[in-house]
Amino acid sequence: MRFMGVKRRRGNCLILRRGDGKDERSPNFAPPGYQAWPCPISGLLGWYSLGRPVLCAMKRPLSIGTLLLGLAACHTQTKQPATTEATGPPETANTAPTATNSPGTSYQVYRALLPGQADSITLHLVTTQLLADKTGASYFGSYYGADGHPYTLQGQPSAAPDSVALFDTSPEKGAPGTSPTAFWRLRRLPGGGGLAGTLGTQPVRLRRLRPAAGALTFAVRLFADSAAAFPKEPKSPVGYLSLQALVPVGGRAELRQALATSILRDLRGDTLGTLAIGTLPALYQQQRQQFIKDYRADATDLRPAPADTAGVGPYGIGLRYENQLAAYVLCQQGNLLSLGFFRYDYSGGAHGNYGTTAASYDLRTGRRLRYNDIFLPAAQAQLPALLGQAVRPLVGLQPGEPLDQQLLVKQMPMTHNVFLTSGGVEFIYGPYEIASYAQGEIRVFLPLPAVQALLREGLPLPSSAVAKR
Repeated sequence: MRFMGVKRRRGNCLILRRGDGKDERSPNFAPPGYQAWPCPISGLLGWYSLGRPVLCAMKRPLSIGTLLLGLAACHTQTKQPATTEATGPPETANTAPTATNSPGTSYQVYRALLPGQADSITLHLVTTQLLADKTGASYFGSYYGADGHPYTLQGQPSAAPDSVALFDTSPEKGAPGTSPTAFWRLRRLPGGGGLAGTLGTQPVRLRRLRPAAGALTFAVRLFADSAAAFPKEPKSPVGYLSLQALVPVGGRAELRQALATSILRDLRGDTLGTLAIGTLPALYQQQRQQFIKDYRADATDLRPAPADTAGVGPYGIGLRYENQLAAYVLCQQGNLLSLGFFRYDYSGGAHGNYGTTAASYDLRTGRRLRYNDIFLPAAQAQLPALLGQAVRPLVGLQPGEPLDQQLLVKQMPMTHNVFLTSGGVEFIYGPYEIASYAQGEIRVFLPLPAVQALLREGLPLPSSAVAKR
């Protein structure tokens, strides 16, 4: 079924005209803080976020798994004015050993034996709040088995308050809408002891792993605000800002301090480590003030004539700015911790920009491990060939087929955006780095045996020869 175009808007979603002349209500697959639904129309990916319709399309779903977090592939629309107060209680010191979650947020770890698998998996699940109406939960999960290969889960909409609906976005698990095992339909068990439900059509039960007394874990802190472009106009377009952070809790004080400092630097995008640290609330307020200042300045300069698109208001969609920053756990095992920092920014135009920056930490010291801390110099010349082999099946290529049949490159370029797991290294390529925007963020995993000779000694990899050399 081919997608022919947008026919009209109805309620909170777009009505699509299909190739057979019938109408199809568009699904959604949205960024952190929103809910999502994979597209049921063959050959089309489309999304809308609750309260804010959006739409995208591509010729084929090459890498839905690489559209991490649903990834705001288009900008959003809203007709609702917004508050100017940050959500959540005031923050305390960012190194507090007993920091608490913002209302409606949590970070939990689960263990499960998936149907048809011999080894159990570990799931790191972050729960946060919808940004559009503040009435529902949104989820992001990362899980891995004994081989350390990470896979990504994105939250799906559910009316039941005890329901947790997830969708596996990893391309290794199949294209969206084609693999029934991609859908996790779960419910919370009484007493907070775990989750139970189905993975595809098979029953599955996830046991919650509670941290030992004093062990390192994380509190989730969520700040969100919105601002009118023209505060004195009742139908002004609105811009949205959010920051979701992880605050270290428990563990040794010196480790907690080192992690908190590194996380704040990564939230700021301070790759050189030269900026003043400050606190999480101060960082949010700085970003909030800058966002509102830039947004209103742009709105003044770009005040348009009435839009010619029905139903989106007198200013169209180009002034519905949005800025998101969110942190998630990708892997934590032994002395290794890896986090992801997702950024999305829409400031006019056809779509927003987004990307995930990964960070690994040595929990023996709290040290941030960058590319040059992980790989030997010789790796720079040897990794492109390994990455080229590993990326082909992710984008629908057979071994030996030219990369530029699906990508924008003939040879895989190097990226220093990497993170460690217990079983290997994952490389993250943002939109346009090696593929079109529609193909999303592409992640390539190289297992430990393939890269072991290229790794530095002393890395916090459980049971690896590298750690012992």
